Amino acid sequence: MMSKGNGESVMRGVPGAHGEGAGQAGQVSKDSKPVKSHARGSGDFVFDTRTLARGAGEYRDEHWTVVAPDGVGSGLVLVPAGEDVDLDLRFEAVTEGVLVTGSAVAPLSGECSRCLDPLTSSIEVSFQELYRYLRDPADDGADDGEERSLDGDYIDLEPAFRDAVVLALPLSPLCRDDCPGLCADCGAKLADVGPDHGHGDMVDPRWGLLSKLNLNDTTE
Repeated sequence: MMSKGNGESVMRGVPGAHGEGAGQAGQVSKDSKPVKSHARGSGDFVFDTRTLARGAGEYRDEHWTVVAPDGVGSGLVLVPAGEDVDLDLRFEAVTEGVLVTGSAVAPLSGECSRCLDPLTSSIEVSFQELYRYLRDPADDGADDGEERSLDGDYIDLEPAFRDAVVLALPLSPLCRDDCPGLCADCGAKLADVGPDHGHGDMVDPRWGLLSKLNLNDTTE
């Protein structure tokens, strides 16, 4: 069974593009919609903060279902593009900006690293990011590292979602914890052929001539 990422904390979120379906600050708003047509970022992950008061301590809790973007994951396992991702978000106004705390549950698809059978599973991750208000020009020379900022009134959560999922993806996904894999000699799936599967004393044909040597012959 594929391992899940860390993430027990629940994150909650912010209002829709024009405040539709959003509750008052400090209340929970269910099934409201993210910005769908704004130019910044991927529509399902861009959130409008205009109805979130900027007074420290104001917050909004929301649960949304969004569409997974392309390219989340690589190798043997990934989040299928276009599938539903459940987000629980909290947007909280703090002195420096907006603190976003959240969790995401996303489907996974890929193949087993041992037997190469297709597999499906899900992953739950958590993340927390501070999106700063526009910085003072005097701070432009500072080394901000991974610091994120609001883009006007908007927050794009897609990069934070991608980072959290990629870090939590299993490096060697398994269809089940005890998957025996494939036979090294013939490639048969060991789970199907059973524990008695074997090839006896079969010699690799590349070494066949060596088997004819008489190692006990001392004749010069």
